[in-house]
Amino acid sequence: MLRAKLKDYKIILASGSPRRKDLFDNLDIDFSIDVREVDESYPTRLEGIEITDHLARLKATAFGSIETNEIIITSDTLVWKDHIAIGKPANREEAKEMLHNLSGEMHEVITSVCFTSKDFQKVIHDTTKVWFKTFTEDEIDYYLNAYKPFDKAGSYGVQEWIGFIGIDRLEGSYFNVMGLPTRLVYKTLMEIADS
Repeated sequence: MLRAKLKDYKIILASGSPRRKDLFDNLDIDFSIDVREVDESYPTRLEGIEITDHLARLKATAFGSIETNEIIITSDTLVWKDHIAIGKPANREEAKEMLHNLSGEMHEVITSVCFTSKDFQKVIHDTTKVWFKTFTEDEIDYYLNAYKPFDKAGSYGVQEWIGFIGIDRLEGSYFNVMGLPTRLVYKTLMEIADS
């Protein structure tokens, strides 16, 4: 359905995340992947959604000139807890510390998605609340050893073992926790196609 509406557009997903690629595949649209390097630092005064909105926009700047029919889609996901942004761990020790911090607590997963064309830029975002059970030391060690989630915000993938055994409750979009609020991406692309 959306594929036909977007037939005159060239959709470029600017993400190296295999999860985002899979989610885009399941939206049933034609797209290509083009990842550009960008310094993902942000002003320290920013909080929560302001951070992910800023970084999603920042990633789009790496593309410079954009062709008339192109839509560049960039995004950023972070874990937000106790007014602190929890990004990707630098190493195993940091990943372990992150999981201990999330254990038995509620945190928010925030994803912003930026749609950039030659003529416009639109940013959407979504927030999902996640409640984890209290993890044992053995569970954390097993997960880190077996899944090595060092490329993931908060050091976990909701679709992996830790999500199966550890999530007590979710409030909001499951796919947002994976890194893409799919229903909002679909809605936005439909609006763009209809405009």
